[in-house]
Amino acid sequence: MLDTILDLTLVIDIGKSHAKLLLVDDFGAVLEQHGRKNAPVGTALGYSALDIGGLTDWICSTLAASALTPRCARAIASTHGAAFVGITADSLAWPPMDYEFDSYADQTSALHHAYQRQRDGFDVTLSPDLPVGLNAARQLYWLQHSHPDAWARTETLLPYPQYWAWWLSGVAASEVSSLGCHTQLWSPDRQDFSTLAKAQGWADKFAPLAPAWQVLGCVRPALAEALGLPLSCQVLVGVHDSNACLARYLSSTAELTVVSSGTWTVLMAPDAPTASLDAQHDMLCNVNVRGQATPTARFMGGREFAALLDGAPADLGTLEDAENLLRSHTTALPSFAPQGGPFMHRTGEVWRAGQAVALPTLAPAERSALAALYCAQVTAWLVQQLRPSATAGSTVVVEGPLAHNRLFLGLLQALLPGHTCYASIDAMEGTARGAWMLGRWSQPTVSQHLLAAPAYRLDGLREYHTQWLESCLAGPTVAA
Repeated sequence: MLDTILDLTLVIDIGKSHAKLLLVDDFGAVLEQHGRKNAPVGTALGYSALDIGGLTDWICSTLAASALTPRCARAIASTHGAAFVGITADSLAWPPMDYEFDSYADQTSALHHAYQRQRDGFDVTLSPDLPVGLNAARQLYWLQHSHPDAWARTETLLPYPQYWAWWLSGVAASEVSSLGCHTQLWSPDRQDFSTLAKAQGWADKFAPLAPAWQVLGCVRPALAEALGLPLSCQVLVGVHDSNACLARYLSSTAELTVVSSGTWTVLMAPDAPTASLDAQHDMLCNVNVRGQATPTARFMGGREFAALLDGAPADLGTLEDAENLLRSHTTALPSFAPQGGPFMHRTGEVWRAGQAVALPTLAPAERSALAALYCAQVTAWLVQQLRPSATAGSTVVVEGPLAHNRLFLGLLQALLPGHTCYASIDAMEGTARGAWMLGRWSQPTVSQHLLAAPAYRLDGLREYHTQWLESCLAGPTVAA
C-alpha cells in the first residue's frame, strides 16, 4: 500500500464569535473547511468562560470524521486575544475566562481600586485601560484574589493559541503576539513582562517564550490515534489572530496599514510612530510575531455593523443609497458596542436632519448603506490617527468580511484620498492564511490577492465627514 502523502496544514482558527477548522494544502488551497458558532459558557465559579470543552469535542469529532486528517503534516492555532489559560501538569486549573464577563472592571469594588493602583502606566505597556476584561492582566488579578483556591492550582499560564498547541503536543510555550495584545502584561519597548506581571508572580508562571512559527513537537500519540492524525504531525506554537493576518505583510516595504475585520476591526500600522498613540481613543501597541511594537487602533466593527443593519442584508446598500444618506443628513454617531473603540464612552445614536430617529424607521437598504458608511468613517479616521504624516504612497489593505463589502471599500477610499486602498480577495481569510504561512515561514511569500477599492466620488462627503467627526469628538449629546 502506498504511503499517505503528508501535504496538509491543519489551521485551528478560533474567533470570538466563530471557530473554524481548515485543511490547507501546500499550494495554499483550502481542501476542507468546517465552522461552528463560538460563545462563552457558565461556570461553577460564577464567571463566564471560554467554551474549551465544546470546542474540544467539535475539533475531535470533526477531525475523526474527515478523510483528509491522515494527510496533516502540521497544525497551528490562531485565536482571539485577551484570553489566557491556567493549567496543571495535565489539565485545566480553572475554566479560562471570557473577557466580556462584566465583573472584572466593577469600579465600585476594592479589587478594581487595588488593580488600578498597581498596574503599569500607558508609558510602560502602551495599553490603555479598557472595559471589562480586555486587559487580560485584570482577569488574572481578579481570579487570583477572588478564587484563590483555583489560582493555587495554576502551575503554568498560557496564551490561548498556545493552550491548543499544548493540548495537541503536550509542550507548553508562550508567544509575544498574544502577550502583547493590550494585556498590560507586557512592555513592548522593553520586550519583557510588565512590572505588574513580575510583582504578582505571573511572569514566572508563563511558559517559556517561543516564536509563533517554531515547531514544539509532534501530536501526542494517544490523541493522534484518536483523531486520525499522523504520529509525525508537527505542532507549531501558534499566534494571536490579528497578528496572523498582519504576519503575511511584514515583508512589505510600503507605508502600510492592515485592517483586519471580524467581530473586531483592528488596524495595525507597522513602523508607524508610537508617539501618535492616544490611549483615550483606544489606541495601543500590539506586538507582532517578530516581537516588534506595532501601533494599533480598533473598534468592535463587526458588532457595530450588525447593530446598524438591524436585520438588513450586509451588502444591500448601494452608492445611490449612500448619496441619499448624505443628502438627507442621516448619520450614525458612535458607539453601538460598549467594549472598546475610539468613542467607547458614547452611546450610539442615529440622526436625520437634526432629529434622532429609530433604526427600524429606515429602509433596509438605508440601514445597510449607513452601516457601511459608519464603519468606513471610523476606519478612515483611525488610519489617519495612526499615520498622521502619511505620504501619498500609503497603502491600506482590508482583510476579513469588510473586504467583501464593495460599498464600504469605495467609501473608505473616498474618505482617504491620500491613500491607496485594497481588499484582500483571497478565498481564505487573512487570519487563517497568516497562520498557514507561519507553517512555512522561511519559504517565499505567496501572492496577496489584492483588488483595488472602487473609486467613488460623493458630493458633500468631506463636509458630512467633518461634521460627523466634530459631533463624535464633542460629546454624546451633540446632534448631527
